[in-house]
Amino acid sequence: MTFILLALGLSSLSWIYLLVFRGQFWRCDRQLDASSPKTLSQWPSVCAIVPARNEASMLPQSLKGLLTQDYPGEFRVLLVDDQSTDGTAEIARTVAQACDRETSLIVKTTKPLPIGWSGKLWAVHQGLQAVLQDPANALPDYFLLTDADILHGPENLKQLVVKAERDRLDLVSLMVLLRTQSFWEKLLIPAFVFFFQKLYPFPWVNQPDRSTAAAAGGCALVRRDRLTEVGGIEAIRKALIDDCALGAVIKGDPKEGRAGRIWLGLTTTTISLRPYSSLESIWTMVARTAFTQLNYSFLLLLGSLLGMLLVYAMAPIGLLLGVLTGQGLVAGVSAIPWGLMAIAYWPTIRLYRLSPLWTLALPFIGILYTLMTVDSALRHVQGRGGSWKGRVYKTETVK
Repeated sequence: MTFILLALGLSSLSWIYLLVFRGQFWRCDRQLDASSPKTLSQWPSVCAIVPARNEASMLPQSLKGLLTQDYPGEFRVLLVDDQSTDGTAEIARTVAQACDRETSLIVKTTKPLPIGWSGKLWAVHQGLQAVLQDPANALPDYFLLTDADILHGPENLKQLVVKAERDRLDLVSLMVLLRTQSFWEKLLIPAFVFFFQKLYPFPWVNQPDRSTAAAAGGCALVRRDRLTEVGGIEAIRKALIDDCALGAVIKGDPKEGRAGRIWLGLTTTTISLRPYSSLESIWTMVARTAFTQLNYSFLLLLGSLLGMLLVYAMAPIGLLLGVLTGQGLVAGVSAIPWGLMAIAYWPTIRLYRLSPLWTLALPFIGILYTLMTVDSALRHVQGRGGSWKGRVYKTETVK
């Protein structure tokens, strides 16, 4: 049992490192201050770009919430209908008419997807170009890049703009509150947010002198001149993990020339309407990008598997072995890494207003996500990587 005790000790040390030295990512304390004054002497103009592919069922809620934002400045929405077959464009116009915002909405249909672009980014790029090349309208100061399944809180845009203007930021992005209604959503979705924060600690992302960069694609306010300066969406046209790629190009390299200033946080007032009611739907969502995150490296995949085994699986393995063999010491020591990971996971569970008991499931959640990562690699080998909404295309990360 000496080897098991050693492994449990290493697992405990790993969690101590994550709790103390990984940017305090687990605290979930990077949020916009809803109580701060939301006033500016002059409100900049904003244009929202919404790529939508077969999103007719989402738009009556999401588009209405976007069009009726409580924003004092000039604000318009360009919805890019990405070759939809469910009447997305017609529903969008109906929603705008119903909330008396017809003049605030522009609907554009995309051209066929060319080689060398991911589907969503091609739609966003065409939306941006339509705005930038339109001589009839003044260029907006900011673009709000959002998704068709996001329901924005009524003051979300105002909060984003105030944060950007007061802190002189080039990008302000929010990890929206994801849906947690079904059993599988409660089990796996908060962990998705937890793992994302562990990979990209928000405090590090928000420090101008650190190279760590990320964003959340569901809600990203980006300054127009900085986006143009870095080459626009075309600079990340092949990226599958497009939000983090956007954060990376906007922030740039702090050691080389002018770097952009970015801020990434959490929110409970802007939410995702997208349901992931089954294990299969969540599995597909994660497997789509997990191997991409490892830069398609099987060496990194092996290291990730060993790391996940040590950090997440050793606690239940040690407890099981300790109980089966009557080794009380092993069973007792197993409680240390398990308890540490429960402490780390608790702020995320509290953010989602779930029972503290869900924190005890993190070892098993980690094992499931590990299996999803392996499946992601298998899909890549089989040529099915990056499959989404009927499209399969080669992908790349932006370094």
